[in-house]
Formats: sequence, C-alpha cells, structure tokens
Amino acid sequence: MSTTTHSLQNKTGPRTDPDAIVVSLELSRSRWLVTSLSPGSETMSKHSVTGGDGGALLDLLARLRARTEERTGASARLVVIQEAGLDGFWIHRLLTANAIESHIVEPASLAVPRRHRRAKTDIIDGETLLRTLRAFKRGEPRVCSMVVAPSPAEDDRRRISRERRTLVKERLEHVNRIKGLLASQGIFEPMHKDFRNRFEGLRTGDGRPLGPRLKADRPRPAPNRTCRGRARCARAARRHPCQGARSGADEAEGHRP
Repeated sequence: MSTTTHSLQNKTGPRTDPDAIVVSLELSRSRWLVTSLSPGSETMSKHSVTGGDGGALLDLLARLRARTEERTGASARLVVIQEAGLDGFWIHRLLTANAIESHIVEPASLAVPRRHRRAKTDIIDGETLLRTLRAFKRGEPRVCSMVVAPSPAEDDRRRISRERRTLVKERLEHVNRIKGLLASQGIFEPMHKDFRNRFEGLRTGDGRPLGPRLKADRPRPAPNRTCRGRARCARAARRHPCQGARSGADEAEGHRP
C-alpha cells in the first residue's frame, strides 16, 4: 500500500489473557500464512489458506479454537494481529464482526535485530508478529504502534483526496511528457493557459515548423477537463450524496476523450 497516514496507538495493551489463542497473519495475493500459539503451548503452529478467502480463514480460526477448548476444557479467545498494508482494513472488520479481537500493527514500528543482516520470510515474520502481540498484550511500553482502523464511512471519505492526488499525478506526467518532446526539438516554451493556442505556431530551435507526428502528440484537454469534472462530482456528492454523485459522474463522463 502506497504509505498512508493512520492514527496510531502507542499506549500499552491490557494484561495477557492466559486463555487467549494468539494468531498472526502474513498476507499475500496467493497465500495467507497463519501462525498460532495456543494456551499452555510453546510450539507455534503454521497453517495456510488461499489468499483473499475470508471464509476459509474464519473456518481455520474456528477449528483452532475448538481444538484448544477440547484440550484445555475451558473457553478460549482468539487474538489476531496483522501488518498494515495493501489489504486495507476489510480483514480486520471481518474478524471483529465475528467476535474476534483484531489488531493492525504499523510495520515500521516492529523491533528488528540490528547487529546482523535479517532474513525475511513469511515464517519468520509470522513468528515476529506473534512475539510482538504477546509483548503488547503483556503491557510492555513502546513495543509497537497499533493502527486505529477507520470506519467504512471514514475510509470511503478518503477516496476524494486520493482520487485528486491520482489525477494531479496523471496531469503532471502528461505535462512533463509534452515538455520533454518539445525540449528535444529545442523548444522551451512555458506551458501557460494559452499554450494550446500557441502550439501550432511553435518552431524548432533550428527554425523548422513542428513535424506532423509531433503535432499529433499536442496537449489534449481531456486530463484537465476530466479533473475538473470529477472535482465537480466530488463537490456535488458532498452536497447531495445520492443525486449529486450521479449527476457529477455523468458530467465527468461527458468530458472523456
């Protein structure tokens, strides 16, 4: 996940629950590695489920809980930890909706050995997450920083600023491409608002008119108009969440090339 600023919890967690099953998740597109440690055991168990299959993850956690309760004769809780990343917060919401305690840790806050080069595998990372979670639950200070997951509504509101950032980046890439093409012909004209009108009359550094292929790459109005149309869409959506978003989307659609 490009890096996103989240609210962090630096406070220590509650005391360790001796009946809790601590679980760490190492997530990838193809496979999720699940590392667990049951009460009264010092052996970490490794399991895997297909990446993106939330139902299979819940079934695995239910089997771990049932196996532990059968062995100990007491009810067991599940406490799960995962790193903040490209998977967002939907797994966290899935777990909490099924009465499973879930934590999301900021990866940069995890303590790592500094003396030697550190091997990095899913198995080692899963064990590191488990040890971090146990230390956090014991109440050790500054062991890590936990991310405060936003609500679905808060997460959705962030789409406006993210979309604007994407459109500004696309427009900048388009402008830089045109500047590079002109610079290769000895033209260093500032791209002001009237640049599109002046483009046809530009001449190369050695006095020639622009070639037909270069003119075919002339600045196109679509990115700027699309940006304005989507900005209107965002403003309309804030004023009228249902009708405004629909009309604004139609307006942006009309400016597409």
